[in-house]
Amino acid sequence: MRKSALTAVALTLIASLAVAACGSSSSSSSSGTSSSAAATSSAAAASGGAGSINGSGSTFAAPIYNQWGQNLSSQGLTVNYAALGSGAGIAALQGSTVDFAGSDPAMKPAEIKAAKGPVLQFPVAFGAITISYNLPGVKAGLKLDATTAADIFLGKVKTWNSPEITALNPGVSLPSTSITVVHRSDSSGTTSGFTTFLATDPAWVSAVGKPAKTVKWPTGTGAPKNAGVAAAVKQTPGAVGYVEQAYALQNGFTYAAVKNGSGQYVLPTLQAASAAAAASKTPSNLAISTINAPGAASYPITSQTFILAYEDMCKAGRSKGQAEAVKKFITYGLGAGQKVEESLDYAPLPAALLAKAQAQLTHMTCNGTPLS
Repeated sequence: MRKSALTAVALTLIASLAVAACGSSSSSSSSGTSSSAAATSSAAAASGGAGSINGSGSTFAAPIYNQWGQNLSSQGLTVNYAALGSGAGIAALQGSTVDFAGSDPAMKPAEIKAAKGPVLQFPVAFGAITISYNLPGVKAGLKLDATTAADIFLGKVKTWNSPEITALNPGVSLPSTSITVVHRSDSSGTTSGFTTFLATDPAWVSAVGKPAKTVKWPTGTGAPKNAGVAAAVKQTPGAVGYVEQAYALQNGFTYAAVKNGSGQYVLPTLQAASAAAAASKTPSNLAISTINAPGAASYPITSQTFILAYEDMCKAGRSKGQAEAVKKFITYGLGAGQKVEESLDYAPLPAALLAKAQAQLTHMTCNGTPLS
């Protein structure tokens, strides 16, 4: 199931070149997306629109949305999802060139203000961001803490047998292999989550700044999307990168056990992601954040992911049919789709949060009238 879902991501990316221009934050790229995606949306609206919806954004959540789309195809709903990164998804939603967006961090107030109306944020799943490494002869479970991870991605720790790493891993034979850092080159929710974790270390904040979907990396090589980072790590002995667990599993990566706030070294497992989700507080707008969640069993680099949609999609330029189709997609995701997540090794929503997300579906309207 995992392999087929990730293959679907790659196929969707190839098939979605018309939408892919929104992956850049530049104005020229955004305008290219607007014309192509708007044409697609207009064609859908002319034919009723209920059978096809377009989304863009998070690569972290792409295996989920592609599998949901496959499952819903038998019900006459076609879901086109371009996995271009959370930043691109938010930009496309703001420009109303997609029907929904995927983003790992919740939208910031300034991002919502730039949209074409109120936006509903539906948390849909949780998953681990792994620190994956290509180090022949070294098993999974190499211990890292936030300070050491930050120093690696700052370029201060240059070899795998450096004192900082060996001190955390007594008895482990580490090679003198040079460390090659691989990071995201696009606007990424995975980057936002990972840099939130690294920002636990004051030296990281001093050198790089606050967590964000894009940062100025002090060292390393950039690659687009989770798949790009995974490919670069796989091809480079000594490499280290941060990738969502789906991509780490697909590539057979070894990955670190990371020290959490309770002082425990925790591997990125489904159970550890679920523990982080259950231990996190949920604000009234459901904009939950699970990075550095409390609890001894919590994996500290657990990311949440959201579906973003306009509260009144018709006022944002969608037909009633398209609005109803998006609601159908989200309703499925917050119902039977939660079991699909478990089969893909993502953690579904805790019961209390799921109930709140399902209740938020009643706020979806078309020109002020609740959607059926």
